[in-house]
Amino acid sequence: MAKDLSFSCNECGAGFSKWSGRCDACGAWNSITEDKALSSGPKGKTLGGMRGKPIPLTDLETQEKEPPRTTAGVGELDRVLGGGLVKASALLVGGDPGIGKSTLLLQAAARFARNGLKVIYISGEESNAQVQMRARRLGLEKSPVLLASETNLRDILTTLETEKPDLAIIDSIQTMWADNVDSAPGSVSQVRSSAHELTTFAKRNGMAVIMVGHVTKEGAIAGPRVVEHMVDTVLYFEGERGHQFRILRSVKNRFGPADEIGVFEMTGKGLAEVKNPSALFLSERGAPAPGSVVFAGFEGTRPMLCEIQALVAPSPHSQPRRSVVGWDGGRLAMILAVLESRCGVPFTGLDVYLNVAGGLRITEPAADLAVAAALVSAREDAALPADAAIFGEISLSGALRPVVQTENRLKEAQKLGFTTAIIPQQAKLPAVSGIALRHATDLAGFVEEIFGAQ
Repeated sequence: MAKDLSFSCNECGAGFSKWSGRCDACGAWNSITEDKALSSGPKGKTLGGMRGKPIPLTDLETQEKEPPRTTAGVGELDRVLGGGLVKASALLVGGDPGIGKSTLLLQAAARFARNGLKVIYISGEESNAQVQMRARRLGLEKSPVLLASETNLRDILTTLETEKPDLAIIDSIQTMWADNVDSAPGSVSQVRSSAHELTTFAKRNGMAVIMVGHVTKEGAIAGPRVVEHMVDTVLYFEGERGHQFRILRSVKNRFGPADEIGVFEMTGKGLAEVKNPSALFLSERGAPAPGSVVFAGFEGTRPMLCEIQALVAPSPHSQPRRSVVGWDGGRLAMILAVLESRCGVPFTGLDVYLNVAGGLRITEPAADLAVAAALVSAREDAALPADAAIFGEISLSGALRPVVQTENRLKEAQKLGFTTAIIPQQAKLPAVSGIALRHATDLAGFVEEIFGAQ
């Protein structure tokens, strides 16, 4: 067995197993010194004293070239990716079963292939005939996409090394298995190992790889969270299966803004991009009704208007229900507590149902005021004006706090025909032509002015 090199030359860096007065590599005298161990611990379990190669270092002023991107030609998809697909990157796409992940990626593969990339689509869940059948239904059978049906990771990496594609799509990572891991496909060890091998292979060979991930009952990507840390971009495909809208949300992106969304509509020919999501989310809104409020929100870098619906009804049970779709249930409980404590609007003995129309999910606190308005409107059976948009954050004291991107929210509301905006009191706010502003300093004053429920 080779002995550990515990001595090295200060002049040339050559390693030796014992000390000597002269370096045999460069001939320098008295330049050999004993090395300190890189790490301490049990032998064979730590790095020991073996040295590696020094890595090149740069300073913060060094300007590296931006990674090259390839656009798909679909505005919503390119927006979520941060401007296009980055070479030598790894992406993870998650979503509920049957939501349309395979349809979206097959359409994206066809788009990238038509733009000059060599694309390989590897399915571990479907045969080539099934993928070809979907391609014919989507009208993509003429696209230069290469197909394969395989789950053996060693065979897949060998094929990718031989073919040298620009983009590889793995559908899905839970079906891949590595023969050096003693566990069943889909287990934590297999998913972690397969994702690590695919990610490192992609970066080493300058290839982009997109992996599909299943989700758990809680909506998170199945498998260890370390998989999300390995990849550069994590996308979630959201939406109700019975609704035509689909939302592709970026929750992590090393090459662009996170929390960006792309809106698609499920049609008979696949997924079609929605260029004006605000108009589409409000297209099914009818006459003004109690509990219906238009919220001027912000998703990523784009303002977006949506409808928030609330229903308040007497509860036949001893424990009233609190049902939320598209918003945080804990946030709803907080708004109900503030309304009852600070405004004197009780919800005791009443069932509360809250819904964000169109399958959209809202995460920003700017929706607090719109939710409060919808709740009081439903309870008092009083409809708000149809041309009013509302946004603002509510504190536990009942005060209203300003939110970011106020001007862009107002411009989006004005573009869609809204003439009134109810917002928190602002210190500095540029005027937006065509829209009247109604300021509110606190929640109690807002409820008194709009509903007279104080």
